[in-house]
Amino acid sequence: MKLTTTAQAILLLTSYFSKQTKDTAKPLTIAEWARFAEWLKINRISPSELLTETKDKVFEQWVDPKGKVTTDRLKELLARGHSMALALEKWMRSGLWVITRADREWYPERLLKKLGNNAPPVLYGCGNKELINSGGVAVVGSRNASPSDLLYAEHLGALAAKEGVGTVSGCARGVDETSMIGAMNAGGPVIGIMADSLLRAATSAKWRNGLLHGNLVLTSPFYPEAGFNKFNAMDRNKYIYCLSDTSVVVHSGKKGGTISGAEENLKKQWVPLWVKPTTDIDAGNASLVSKGGNWCESDINSLKISDLFQADSTIKPQEKVAQADLFSTTTQSDLFSKAEPEVLQEKTIETPTRIEEKSEINTLVSTEAELKTSDLTSVNFYELFIKELQILAMNPKSLDELLEATRLHKSQLNDWLKRAVEEGSVKKLNRPVRYQLDNKK
Repeated sequence: MKLTTTAQAILLLTSYFSKQTKDTAKPLTIAEWARFAEWLKINRISPSELLTETKDKVFEQWVDPKGKVTTDRLKELLARGHSMALALEKWMRSGLWVITRADREWYPERLLKKLGNNAPPVLYGCGNKELINSGGVAVVGSRNASPSDLLYAEHLGALAAKEGVGTVSGCARGVDETSMIGAMNAGGPVIGIMADSLLRAATSAKWRNGLLHGNLVLTSPFYPEAGFNKFNAMDRNKYIYCLSDTSVVVHSGKKGGTISGAEENLKKQWVPLWVKPTTDIDAGNASLVSKGGNWCESDINSLKISDLFQADSTIKPQEKVAQADLFSTTTQSDLFSKAEPEVLQEKTIETPTRIEEKSEINTLVSTEAELKTSDLTSVNFYELFIKELQILAMNPKSLDELLEATRLHKSQLNDWLKRAVEEGSVKKLNRPVRYQLDNKK
């Protein structure tokens, strides 16, 4: 892992190399780094100069208007060279890489154009680095989605792969993970943005095939060894949208990360937002459409990926409310680049007037209701589980091991394991309780 001196300086000032303690200086936040980097740019100072003997002259001129980025804090952060070297060596052994905003060849242009100075100064990742700026369809949704929604997400990822379009998602259990696996197994490009545990994911069996075959990249702006953090999970959502070209919300609750991330995308107008119709009265899908989203096909077999790249829909059950932010502020280019960013073109959203459109969406919703009550959907999902179990349970596996591997709810897993035992697909072993493929079957 070779880093330029400029990249090293950015990494030292903005990154963690171990768990934070009370006695150590806290790395600069994105906003703090933006203020300091802007000052460096105005004064024609490269971050690399902060690693030379002339750095004291630089610090003599610096005064943070908000008083939080002190020269003592900067000096302490820059003195962590040994800790950085140890961390980089550890991460490299696990297959991780690091890119900064100084790495113009690799840093995603989509983030710079859509987020400007709010783009993260550092990205960590593993897998095919060339995929990180390839874009695609962002697929997002609830962790506790229904089996029919999970099946939709899986098929959506596979359909995108078939059409040569990437799938972008957040690696979270439920819709995100299912869509990524569907795309990955179909051989399509996949971009996963993680809120935590990137180092652990780099060696996880779940992502192994995609990493080995080069059609998966996992990336994160957060410390690679960080555990789950609610703030990071919420903050991660904007990177999903900004690294994609369009988006689909499969299922959203009325509150939580999915709906807040989608609402932020609608407000900032990063990419078109499409929403799967649902009959779930507890879902926030309809709310997203009322705020500017578009209904998409509820029948995955009728969905065309190319249609998702249009800003407007031909299937809308209700009028959209006026948007408060029709034109976003022009973003700034990278702080150390002379190139000016392209101006993002906003797309006009038309209000539907045809009664036929309302009738059409009602038909789609009714179709989904029939699917939910159909035995075919549950049988197909159970059959997928059995196929996976044939691999997982070649050797005896405990319930906890199967929960970790399948990410199913415990009650759902117990039901399907009971059914599999009754059908003779697996054997239940006792003392301790484990499950193993019945090779005699």
